[in-house]
Amino acid sequence: MSNWADLTNGKRIKHLRGSDLTQQGLADAAGVSLALVQKAEQDRGELSVGSLLKLASALKTDIAVILGQQAPRRGMNRDDRAALHHLSDSVHESALGEWDGIDDPSTLDELTRARDLAWSAYWASDTAKVSSLASKVLMEGQVRYDSATGAEREQLALVLASTYRVAASCANGFGQRDLALSALTSAKLLAKEADDPVMSALLESTLSWIYLRGAKTPRAVAVAERAALAIEPSFSRASRPELLAYGRLMISAAVAASRREDESAADDYISQAHAAAARLGRDERLYGTSFGPTAAKTEAVGIHVALKNYGRALKLASHPAMRKLPKSMSKVARNRYKLDVALAQCAAGLYDQAGDTLIEVGLDAPDWVKHQALPGVIGNRLAKVSTARVRNISELIGVPLIA
Repeated sequence: MSNWADLTNGKRIKHLRGSDLTQQGLADAAGVSLALVQKAEQDRGELSVGSLLKLASALKTDIAVILGQQAPRRGMNRDDRAALHHLSDSVHESALGEWDGIDDPSTLDELTRARDLAWSAYWASDTAKVSSLASKVLMEGQVRYDSATGAEREQLALVLASTYRVAASCANGFGQRDLALSALTSAKLLAKEADDPVMSALLESTLSWIYLRGAKTPRAVAVAERAALAIEPSFSRASRPELLAYGRLMISAAVAASRREDESAADDYISQAHAAAARLGRDERLYGTSFGPTAAKTEAVGIHVALKNYGRALKLASHPAMRKLPKSMSKVARNRYKLDVALAQCAAGLYDQAGDTLIEVGLDAPDWVKHQALPGVIGNRLAKVSTARVRNISELIGVPLIA
């Protein structure tokens, strides 16, 4: 086979499909039309991010493989692979009670601080640090939890649940769905024992994202809707944690609906998110999750990009409040938003601006951007105008955007 990056997207899809799966079989497995598969393999037209997600899931691969950013089975780099392996051991061994040898576990306060640092590392895209800190909390926390009683036991349950959740989020970001679901299963059991509806709601938001990453958009919407109904606040009496969890669930539902190209539902969900954000009045963070006016506005841009409402997305992005994002916004959230803006700029023919935005992202988060699909999508669209510019961007940010 030729060098994987030298193939076209269509040839890569055809190779991944192989001789055992027909085009109709791939269409059925992905939930798309036969015509879409045929056009994709013939490199006719552009595939939407939603279609790429569905095809990648049906082919049991990642969008980055279809786009030629990584070869099949090559996966993540050695450091990330080692970090995920360590995290996997901790997730499973802690849940199974395999924590012999930990005679002096950290205190509740120490474990809480380590949990918070693990979430900060996650939002900074530092996989090794997430793995180290989360593993410490899970192993030592389970030892202390096993003998704790009363209020301390409930607090430890929430610390552990939140840490299993950051492990699930990290694993899902790398396409490690089974590890993500294992971590989330343990988290949900602990949240139930602690009887904390806000934590339970946030866990459902993560589950919705796992389904979305696996292109199971109907389930992603259903999970978010179900959890939102369970916690739906009366805005006049709602606690701030309830508003945060509800708003985040509405965003999860809106994102999933946009991937289904259900504009009416997506608009309704994002309107509910805006209402919760307005009631909060400011950005807040709880259990590693941020929500508020900034999240509602930036996520709305991404949702309209997914719906191909590029003009509306750019109009939202051009608002004065969006030109200078708050310093409290995490690096991951900030750059994910900028990739959405770059995609909208491409669609509007603003290729120079899109290239500049892509460079901003690549320089700000060089390790994170390597694992994202959108840079490849944007690169392929920019290449139709100037392959030289795209190759220059690739060299500058260290990411192969085109063959």
